[in-house]
Amino acid sequence: MPKQQMIAMILAGGQGSRLGVLTEYIAKPAVPYGSKYRIIDFALSNCTNSGIETVGVLTQYSPLELNSYIGNGYSWDLDRNIGGLSILPPYQSLEGSDWYKGTANAIYQNITFIDNHNPDYVLVLSGDHIYKQDYREMLRAHIDAEAAATIAVREVPWEEASRFGIMNTDEEGNIIEFEEKPANPKSNLASMGVYIFSWKILREHLIADENNPDSRNDFGQNIIPAMLGDGHKLLAFTFDGYWKDVGTIFSLWESNMDLLDRPQEINLKDAMWRIYCRNTLQPSHYVGENASVTDSILTDGVEVYGSVKHSVISSGAVVEEGAEVTDSILMPGAVVKKGCKIDKCIIGIDTIIGENVEVGIAVKDGREDFVNEKFCSDGITVFGSGLVIADNVKLKGNSMLFPKDEGQVCDVILESTVLGII
Repeated sequence: MPKQQMIAMILAGGQGSRLGVLTEYIAKPAVPYGSKYRIIDFALSNCTNSGIETVGVLTQYSPLELNSYIGNGYSWDLDRNIGGLSILPPYQSLEGSDWYKGTANAIYQNITFIDNHNPDYVLVLSGDHIYKQDYREMLRAHIDAEAAATIAVREVPWEEASRFGIMNTDEEGNIIEFEEKPANPKSNLASMGVYIFSWKILREHLIADENNPDSRNDFGQNIIPAMLGDGHKLLAFTFDGYWKDVGTIFSLWESNMDLLDRPQEINLKDAMWRIYCRNTLQPSHYVGENASVTDSILTDGVEVYGSVKHSVISSGAVVEEGAEVTDSILMPGAVVKKGCKIDKCIIGIDTIIGENVEVGIAVKDGREDFVNEKFCSDGITVFGSGLVIADNVKLKGNSMLFPKDEGQVCDVILESTVLGII
């Protein structure tokens, strides 16, 4: 196979447990975002726009929808005879089979795939971040510095630094220490989970890490400290564009709202750096004669007959006459029936909200038995996918609705189904 300078490996197998019911049946990278996209579209599109022709997507948790969505990579111009997109789940080998035990182990299990492409450099990405980055700029910095690894970092507020893996650097930007979620951070340069490695050096460290029974097989906790300990040069590459780890309900909601409030920072209309997605072949959206749409994003197949304010409405979603949707996200196929008042909600794929339902922090006499502050905050309410919600229900903000048992019937959730592929 022809030699390639750099290939990309996208880690897309995480469960995303902090998203609660939204990742009950699908992997986090497959969660809908921004009306027409999935989260993984950003990593894939960044690769395409950066001229990377070989991309491996490492899947594990609930991969069916993610695999079906990605397909052969056609939508991202990655359907190629040489290189292209490959889906890489854990597999059976002569030595046996095992789940991916950590980020480093996931790459280790695919050493043969990487060797077959014989790259000089390997780009390792997370499949669950919202950002637009030209990886070629990072690769040039890596080559110029003759580094063993280059790690993308961004400055975060000092009060938030303890939530991240922090890179401490010298005056030339060389990493001298890595701290995982330090209580008293020395720096506010947070790792973005974007790495470029010189393949020969990384390969040696992956094998050594796998042979260490005490390792957690993680890049941040094991590989990077080991490379520093061996005296390798590690470079911090500062990225100052928009970047969001959508790992919580609030961050997912906030990032969708940023499309409305900060459109220049995450410009999805930029023809020079398109974010590609799989075409849904839906008809054009329709806004009824008496409907009202203000400061919102709609995509193909949406029907609005009621009022939509400051919201993100995905393909095939319907807002019926007399319904009011504010500061909310409707995922594909969601239906809000007439008379509803929906405030600050995330409504899952194909979920139907019954007539005259009221949801929000300001709802008086709302039910509190679905409040779930472990996952929900800031008044955001989340409806799982494939639910049918009864008419006339009133719910307090910070609720999360999902059936505890498959097929459960109660006075709020009338029906639930496990979803097919959208």
